Amino acid sequence: MIAPVARTTAAAAVALPLIARRSFASSAVRGQIAQATQPNVRKPVGAFRGGLFGFLLGSTVAGGLAYYYIYDEYKVANELLTEDINALRAIIGRVDIHVRDLEEKIADQAAALAKVRK
Repeated sequence: MIAPVARTTAAAAVALPLIARRSFASSAVRGQIAQATQPNVRKPVGAFRGGLFGFLLGSTVAGGLAYYYIYDEYKVANELLTEDINALRAIIGRVDIHVRDLEEKIADQAAALAKVRK
């Protein structure tokens, strides 16, 4: 009765690969690999540090966006003001020409009236 059991264990030992037969054995190499591959434990970021960093980051981003918005509005207002100033200069030039024409006409009429009275 012992012979059939011994034959099956011997046949199973030959059929299994070397790794399966030595599954319960441990060696120094496996222990070193297991220790070297352990993940590093990260220290959690505290609420104060995380909150302070988030506040500073948010303030910086909001300040940058506000600066960009104000600068863009300033450029638009400055361009509109420059256009209005140039338009006003053109209008003043036309009014000046019109006033000179009127003064010349008044001077001509005064000269004609002076000739008639003589």
